[in-house]
Amino acid sequence: MARYHIETYGCTSNRGESRRIEAALRDGGHRPADGPDEADVAILNTCTVVEKTERNMLHRAEELDEQTPADLVITGCMALAQGEEFEQAGVDAEVLHWDEVPTYVRNGECPTVTDGIEPVLDGVVGILPIARGCMSDCSYCITKHATGKIDSPSVEENVERARALVHAGAKELRITGQDTGVYGWDDGERKLHVLLERICTGIEGDFQVRVGMANPKGVHGIREELAEVFAEHDELYDFIHAPVQSGSDDVLGDMRRQHQVEEFREVVDTFDEYLDYWTLSTDFIVGFPTETDEDFGASMDLLRAVRPEKINVTRFSKRPGTDAADMKGLGGQVKKDRSKAMTDLKMDVVGDAYEAMVGDRREVLAVQQGTGGSVKCRDSAYRQVIVQGAGEHGIEPGDFLDVEITGHNTVYAFGEPV
Repeated sequence: MARYHIETYGCTSNRGESRRIEAALRDGGHRPADGPDEADVAILNTCTVVEKTERNMLHRAEELDEQTPADLVITGCMALAQGEEFEQAGVDAEVLHWDEVPTYVRNGECPTVTDGIEPVLDGVVGILPIARGCMSDCSYCITKHATGKIDSPSVEENVERARALVHAGAKELRITGQDTGVYGWDDGERKLHVLLERICTGIEGDFQVRVGMANPKGVHGIREELAEVFAEHDELYDFIHAPVQSGSDDVLGDMRRQHQVEEFREVVDTFDEYLDYWTLSTDFIVGFPTETDEDFGASMDLLRAVRPEKINVTRFSKRPGTDAADMKGLGGQVKKDRSKAMTDLKMDVVGDAYEAMVGDRREVLAVQQGTGGSVKCRDSAYRQVIVQGAGEHGIEPGDFLDVEITGHNTVYAFGEPV
């Protein structure tokens, strides 16, 4: 489990985001370090009010880059508005939106952001854990020791929980779990597609559904059925998160990831066949102890070929009690270099996807308030669209609206209400 150090600058909104980051990390089993020099990851939540503040943020980022032996993550207003400033200053860091930070820190492990499976309503977002545990035995993951094997409540029980969230005001349902793709496996049959069909057809109301992380192996066996459900129901965001972790079958074997690269490609090909416009989210771990230059090259080639619209890049770090912790690791500079190379490619790939949206018209759902009077929205493929001056247009979280995409900032788009 990671030891983290987090620093927050700026307004109450930034402080609130840091609290949510820290809550997710603590719920995932991670713990605060005594300082940045003792941390596995340092998180800097930035402000960008005036030029002096920006200089202070750059200076502090440089200090943390020197003080932290492992990873530095930069988030907050300056990171999102002027992220290139940190790269130009020579700061070696991941620049992320605040809600991407817990995923990055998890080091490719299964999510454990809830202690149980009780649904939660957060504003207009309903969080529905559909099961606990997974069927994997990844060599680098400590989560399995806490969650155990898959334990799936019935479809009927989860539909009732989803219905209760919608009736309580949820406009976006987030289906979560350590591995949603193996939901029902403990009962002898994978049932994610059945559950999604029942939620879409059996609950009245205007709402959208986002499916959380599903490992490629679990999805592969039901890929046709799942893609067909996505194609038939507008309530589902056309979005899947299938973490491939490596483009090398040798490394996947050492990771004990259960799937092979070709199975991941077949999942992507199936969704391409059924859906014209959708988002593939995937994860890569770089610097796994057995990853050679050729293995890393295979991961880069896979990223170029598949071109996911959302990509999480994580440098491998050892977790106590895991088999991978006993492997002889790669040097820190090797991991940094590979992380930077893949992150640069990631930004090109994701930037191209958002640039291609400019000029299009999209229906979006306003999900939560942003900074500076903006509102964060999601389109049908769960791509983030920022609408500025939301109050002037009378837009609040929970509203559906049509927008024209007028620009982008690499990892999200800007929209004007039509």
